[in-house]
Amino acid sequence: MNKYKDLKIWQKSIELASELYKCTSSFPDKEKYGLTQQMQRACVSIASNIAEGAGRNTKG
Repeated sequence: MNKYKDLKIWQKSIELASELYKCTSSFPDKEKYGLTQQMQRACVSIASNIAEGAGRNTKG
């Protein structure tokens, strides 16, 4: 069931999310709940969508 963790694209998306969190930590406080949060949610969504798609038994 954890075959998605073997996918290089999933691993790269986790690296991207990690780097994004590091970068956005230095954003100004007024952006904490605006742009920062939106970017973080979008980035986490990439890995989540890959994992969800890998759970479906399709070739696509």
